[in-house]
Amino acid sequence: MELKQQEKETIQQMVDLSRDRIDFQVLKSFLGIGAQTAVKIIAELGDIHRFKNHKQVNAYAGIDIQRYQSGKLQHQDRINKRGNRRLRKLLFFMIMTMISQRKRSQNRIVDYYDQLKKQPQNKHHKVAVIACVNKFLKVAFHLIQHGILYNYELS
Repeated sequence: MELKQQEKETIQQMVDLSRDRIDFQVLKSFLGIGAQTAVKIIAELGDIHRFKNHKQVNAYAGIDIQRYQSGKLQHQDRINKRGNRRLRKLLFFMIMTMISQRKRSQNRIVDYYDQLKKQPQNKHHKVAVIACVNKFLKVAFHLIQHGILYNYELS
């Protein structure tokens, strides 16, 4: 019980310290991301400006594609899972929250999920969610680099 209370207090302190940061404001501008989730993403990612492109962020999160090919043999693509597992788990549940709140507000990432699920090759749920995590990291990286808040109409 004490550890849970300490965790809540620490997260609240992190939220108070992060209110003026541009990456915190950009992450909070996404629908479905609250203050605590934004702070946890910042804590797991660190300074996002140290990455040169969104592919490095994907590799850090462990969602980059691992391919195995040898001659005519080709296995199914999988995610690498070599990155930060806490960040990967946090992003997965964040996308799940966005999907569950789709009736309240519009979100391009949820629209992308729906598009993947309606294709002729109906994607599996987890594959579609990881694709949405990839899209989120790509969009968030660009917005944080340029200091722009997320806006549904502009995206």
